[in-house]
Amino acid sequence: MKLKDRKLLPVFGLVLLLLALTTYACTIQMSLKGASIPENVRTASVQYFENRAPLINPMLSQTFTEELKDRIRSESRLVITNEMGDVDFSGQITGYDLRPMAIQADAISAETRLTISVRVRFQNFKDPKQNWENTFSAYADFESSQSITEIEEQLVADIVDQLTENIFNRAFSDW
Repeated sequence: MKLKDRKLLPVFGLVLLLLALTTYACTIQMSLKGASIPENVRTASVQYFENRAPLINPMLSQTFTEELKDRIRSESRLVITNEMGDVDFSGQITGYDLRPMAIQADAISAETRLTISVRVRFQNFKDPKQNWENTFSAYADFESSQSITEIEEQLVADIVDQLTENIFNRAFSDW
């Protein structure tokens, strides 16, 4: 080995170390997401979730359906298809409720809670033993002095994010 080549050994060692650390970090990232999707499952379909709640938010069905698709796209290798996928999500929005919380001495509510409930049917056509049906609920509290019309869009976004995370974890994680 030439003297010139020996000077490059530490550089090569450093490059190999960085490559090993990067690979290890990627492995940790993948395991933190917790998705355990069998190799034979390649596509997912999400049906339109109709809003059957007594109190209707006109944008909720579209918002929820699209956010569930986005969650599956961003946190898995599955491709969303308009046809029936290897796994399919369907269901309906069953609740959209506003309730007073933290009642004060003067019988006025200090906080209000917005709760959204969704009934989800998950079908795994590759392994029907994995099929399930479940109701998911999530909520957000806000000060009663705030107008719901001013903060409803942000509350719904936060709640839908919680719901889609819980649904994704139920479908694709061993939790």
